[in-house]
Amino acid sequence: MAVPKKRTSKSKKNLRKNVWKKKILKQAEKALFLAKSILKNSSDLEQQT
Repeated sequence: MAVPKKRTSKSKKNLRKNVWKKKILKQAEKALFLAKSILKNSSDLEQQT
């Protein structure tokens, strides 16, 4: 089984985590924007009928 040779520093670990978190945050914002636009469009259609 593979074992890391040296301990990863806190700064490197936090840097990697932040990169991952930024990617996730972008995806979450896109999903939220899409959901809001879908809800708005469906409510607009209901008001027209």
